[in-house]
Amino acid sequence: MRETTMTALNTFPNTASVEEITASIERQSYAIVHDVLDPAELQQVRDELKPHFAERLGGSDDFTGHKTVRFGALLARVPKVRDMVLHPTAHGVAAALLGPSCANFRLNYTGVMHLESGETAQTLHRDSGFYPIQNPCPPLLLATMWAISDFTKENGGTRIIPGSHLWDDKRVPEEHEIIATEMRAGSVLFYIGASFHGGGANKAASPRTGIALHYALGWLRQEENQYLAVPQEIARTFSPELKALMGYELSTVNSGFVDHQHPRDVLDGTPPEGPRPLGAPELMAADNAIHRLHVDRTDAVGRARHNVLAPFDRP
Repeated sequence: MRETTMTALNTFPNTASVEEITASIERQSYAIVHDVLDPAELQQVRDELKPHFAERLGGSDDFTGHKTVRFGALLARVPKVRDMVLHPTAHGVAAALLGPSCANFRLNYTGVMHLESGETAQTLHRDSGFYPIQNPCPPLLLATMWAISDFTKENGGTRIIPGSHLWDDKRVPEEHEIIATEMRAGSVLFYIGASFHGGGANKAASPRTGIALHYALGWLRQEENQYLAVPQEIARTFSPELKALMGYELSTVNSGFVDHQHPRDVLDGTPPEGPRPLGAPELMAADNAIHRLHVDRTDAVGRARHNVLAPFDRP
C-alpha cells in the first residue's frame, strides 16, 4: 500500500507570510510553520505545563486516549498561551481564513494533548463536526497544534488527510491518504477544522506533547466555554485584544451584549467617555461585508469518525 509523506510544499520557515501559509492551507487542508517559538519561549511553556501533569490521568475512552493526558483552560493555567493565541502568524492566518464569514472570530478551544508511550492511534475525525453544517463548506474553524516536543511518525505526530476539507460527508478516508505530521518542537501545524485528522500511535519511548489552540467564526458556540474556563479576575488583566478573542466583544452588531450593555462594560466597567456602542460603524461595516451562507436543504448527516490506520500506526 502506498504511504503518503509530508510534502515540502506545505512546510514553511517562520519568516513566511500569512498569505503564503493561508494559500497552502486552502489548497491542502494544512501547513506547518517551523520554529514559531524560540528555545526560551518553548522552555517557558514546558515549565508552566509541568505542575499540571501530576494532577491528570489518561482518558477514559478510545477517542480521548487511555494513555493521553488532556487538560484545558490554558488562558488561565499557562500564561504563555496568552501570547501564543495572539502570535502574529497564528492570529493572522485565522483572520485570513475565517474573516470572510464573520465580523469577529473567537478563540474556540485550548487544550494539552500529551500522548504517553504506548498510546494507540485516534479515530480520524473533523473538529468542526459538532456544528450541524454539511461539508464542504467555508472554514468554520482553524486549528493550530503547537509542538512542545518533537512530532514524529513514531511518537504519534498528528495524522491528517490533505485536501479532506474539500470532501463531502459521504467520502470515507483510506489508509494511503493519511500522512503523519513531523515537525520539531516549537513548530506549529495549522489545519482547517473540516480536515480529517487524529492523534497518531506513540510507539516511541518518550511522550509526545502538543498544545491545541483553535479559532472559530464568532457567531458559533465556542467549544470551550472561555467565560467559565478563565475567572473574571484573571480576564480583567488581559489586553483588549485578548479579551476580544476570548469573547468579551460583540460577534457582530447587537450580538453578544449583556443586559443591553457591551460585554467589556460589564467586565471592566464603563469607560470615562461613555458606554461602548452595540453597533459601532466599523462593526456594521464588517457585518455588511460578511460572505453569508446560503442554505437550500437540510439532511440528517451524522458526525464522521473513521478507525482507519496507516501502516505506520500499526503495532
